[in-house]
Order: sequence, then structure tokens, then C-alpha cells
Amino acid sequence: MSRYWMLTFALIGWTCQPEAVLTEAEVLKVIERFDTGWQKKDSALVDSVLSPGYLYFTQSGNTFDRASLVSTAGSNVYTLQTMKREEVTIQLDGNTAVVNTIWSGKGFYHGEEFNDRQRCSITIVKHRKKVRILAEHCTPIKTLNKEL
Repeated sequence: MSRYWMLTFALIGWTCQPEAVLTEAEVLKVIERFDTGWQKKDSALVDSVLSPGYLYFTQSGNTFDRASLVSTAGSNVYTLQTMKREEVTIQLDGNTAVVNTIWSGKGFYHGEEFNDRQRCSITIVKHRKKVRILAEHCTPIKTLNKEL
């Protein structure tokens, strides 16, 4: 077999390799970088962990695209005083993960104070060795009023 064909077969085999499996450690690292970006108002850091097609599903039923989210992360319209994540569980399936977490935060958005506790679903994918957040949806956790 000629060197040309050997190289061709090697390249075809290399480009057809299945996507690398995503690990829990990679998932936790990308979420940590995302949260750090928000805490430090570092829009470049937030941007670095988002998939090109990132989409946030808002509580009001609308969507927020990547550019809007990155812009908000670095702007003065959104400030965090405190934030934390709890109850992080991860479901892995090949190069994809769905993360279930509770996010709590206090701060200001467009001058209005907020004190949120939300259940969040974050979809994370690994593509071409890059781990990124593809989508996120958070729903407020409401406490039930048990008064009669």
C-alpha cells in the first residue's frame, strides 16, 4: 500500500472518531467557570463556556440568546451580591450532560432587587474536545403558604 493511501486512511479514521465522552469533572469545571464569570462580572469568561448556539429559557416563557446573556454578564444592569449552588446532580449520556441544581442569589437587575432560589436544568455538551453550556432553564422555587 502506498504512503498516500496509508495517510488517507489514517486521516479518515482520525476524523471519524466518535466524540470523546464527557466526564463529571469536566461538567463541574465548566459550571464553576460560568459561575465565577458571573460573580466577577467577567463577560469573556462567561462567553468562553457557552456553546455558539446557547439558549436561556426565561421564567416568563421567553428566550435569551448567547449575545444577550454575555452582554448582561458584563453590564451594570445585573449585579450579584451573593450566589451559591446546591444539590448538584449530573446525568451523563456520552458527550452530553443534564445538570440539575438549585441556584440561589441576591442582587439587582435593572435597579430592582431580587432574592432568588431556583431549580435549574443545564445542558452541557462536549464537542471537538470543548465542553460548553448549550442551554439553561431555571424555575423559581416557591414556598407553599400553609396558613388556612
